[in-house]
Amino acid sequence: FQQEYKTLGYPHGYFNDRLVEAIDNMLATPNIIGPVKLVQPNVLYQFANPDFEALSAGQKILLRMGPENASRIKAKLTEIRRDLTGQSPQG
Repeated sequence: FQQEYKTLGYPHGYFNDRLVEAIDNMLATPNIIGPVKLVQPNVLYQFANPDFEALSAGQKILLRMGPENASRIKAKLTEIRRDLTGQSPQG
């Protein structure tokens, strides 16, 4: 993975560091109970709450899958992060 990461244009970065950063971003997704309101200003739907609309693409996906499924994904991401780093996420 490291070699391909360099090939993609990141010669000084580390794939594992970026992976942990992406996992931490997903784990920081807010836990929402209840329905999330959407609006359709054009063809595509958006979150009515601008704070939700400003989240990263991965965080939006977690919100869209609902709290039960998001919780399962977050648990797996925490496990993967622990395997990669030997540490649980902060917070």
